[in-house]
Amino acid sequence: MPTLDDILEHIGEFDLFQKRTFFILCLLSAAFPPIYVGVVFLGFIPEHRCLSPGVAELSSECGWSLEEELNHTVPEWGNHDKSLTSQCWRYNVDWNMTGLSCTSPLENFTSHTSQSRVPLMHCEDGWVYDSSGTSIVTEFNLVCEDSWKLDLFQSCVNAGFFVGSISIGYIADRFGRKLCLLITILINSISGILVAFAPSYTWMVIFRLIQGLVSKGGWLTGYILIAEFVGLKYRRTVGIVYQAAFSVGLLVFAAVAYVIPHWRWLQLAVTLPNFFFLLYYWCLPESPRWLIAQKKNDKAMKVINRIAKGNGKKLPSSFQSLIPQEEDGEKHNPSFLDLVRTPQIRKHTFILMYTWFTSSVLYQGLIMHMGIAGGNIYLDFFYSALVEFPAALILILTVDQIGRRYPWAVANVVAGAACLATALIPEDLYWLKATAACLGRMGITMCYEIICLVNPELYPTFLRNLGVLVCSSMCDVGGIITPFIVYRLAEIWHELPLVVFAVVGLIDGGLVLLLPETKGKTLPETIEDAENMHRQGKSKDKTIYLHVVTTEVAHN
Repeated sequence: MPTLDDILEHIGEFDLFQKRTFFILCLLSAAFPPIYVGVVFLGFIPEHRCLSPGVAELSSECGWSLEEELNHTVPEWGNHDKSLTSQCWRYNVDWNMTGLSCTSPLENFTSHTSQSRVPLMHCEDGWVYDSSGTSIVTEFNLVCEDSWKLDLFQSCVNAGFFVGSISIGYIADRFGRKLCLLITILINSISGILVAFAPSYTWMVIFRLIQGLVSKGGWLTGYILIAEFVGLKYRRTVGIVYQAAFSVGLLVFAAVAYVIPHWRWLQLAVTLPNFFFLLYYWCLPESPRWLIAQKKNDKAMKVINRIAKGNGKKLPSSFQSLIPQEEDGEKHNPSFLDLVRTPQIRKHTFILMYTWFTSSVLYQGLIMHMGIAGGNIYLDFFYSALVEFPAALILILTVDQIGRRYPWAVANVVAGAACLATALIPEDLYWLKATAACLGRMGITMCYEIICLVNPELYPTFLRNLGVLVCSSMCDVGGIITPFIVYRLAEIWHELPLVVFAVVGLIDGGLVLLLPETKGKTLPETIEDAENMHRQGKSKDKTIYLHVVTTEVAHN
């Protein structure tokens, strides 16, 4: 009696229909980076200083260059150890006063020659930003005492990811992958447009939170959907390439941000294409595995026939009807308790939650730590995204030959060791330090891609989407606290965040070895299947079979 994987062997495991479906879902993956890391460009912080009334006029009269103007009128300008003073304070003087000296204008306000004696005040009249474009920072003045609002903007996105991952996962398992995907696309598109037209910071954060609630859940639902369409031997490839499509989106996002340096237009440019994904209503069928798990066999057969027709294959007559086994007649509905009810699934859940947390902290943390050093934001972002493609290639060449666990453990160890090396290598060995940082980014990218591949393989069909999204919610917890790890610890020692990343990554490298190897195994259909995955072999009676009505049976 054949399983769905057996049927796919006859009608095509990854033929024309699945390839077309996979391509259009990869477009969804490529559209996710502007939400996940959009703050890099939407919240770009340019060099800034207080706006001092009268300075521009005095500079024009004296014929100062920009550097001379800054040296004369900005406190502590050029002193990197006190850069906060030059950005958030200004001299408490009247620059419109007549008779000011062009060589030492501050001498008119103090009897001392030292500028440090001149009283200071907060930037009551706003700021001047050295940027030809705009960001939410420059428009809403999210600097100095309001700099925490930029952290809140990104934290709200990750908080939305956290809540949405759990709720969207339940909806996808309860009501279907396709319906869930379409709803998340619609809400994400509308809220993205509202972000671009937000009249205030508060409304912008609210609309961004709504985007976070649906966008990540939709992205992961797309991954689950394509994984359930293809045959066993192609799950690895589609999982890695789906992640690589995200990396392509990173490159495209960097290019679009370079061309459109104004945040509202940039937000519109990356949001409007999402409305085209609503065409998935006509392009994508429901997951046949989900339909079978829900005992909707007639609808499952329609999807299977559609796949066969799309692949130019004819479904064998012996596979024309599906009959559920009597002992599996009760339809399974997912429950959060199912994730911790049984010992093996409970172990899988806790380890996967930690490794999702680790992947997020190291992935986002390395990007943020790179930004502390400054440089060309577009080139830095572009080059760091390029590193992800060798990671995908290494996985394609290894996970089917070696398996999932050992490359996963090695990738964690490489990421952790590279973070530690980057922290200890002195600044004057720039290229060695940069190479170590790139190795760390490559290692954690491999971890991200492997967990997206393995997580669905460890849960039964009716629980799969919920399991993936609940575990991946820890990724969002990591995203919420990562800015505090990077920026607060860097104030103590610039490289301290990297040491923390190293410890977290090395621990994860050991934990993933406690998970069962999933290479070459069929997707578990029941709780019992998932509980027995740690065993070397799997007996035939532990697999849910799709009963078929053959002509001989019908004759009898």
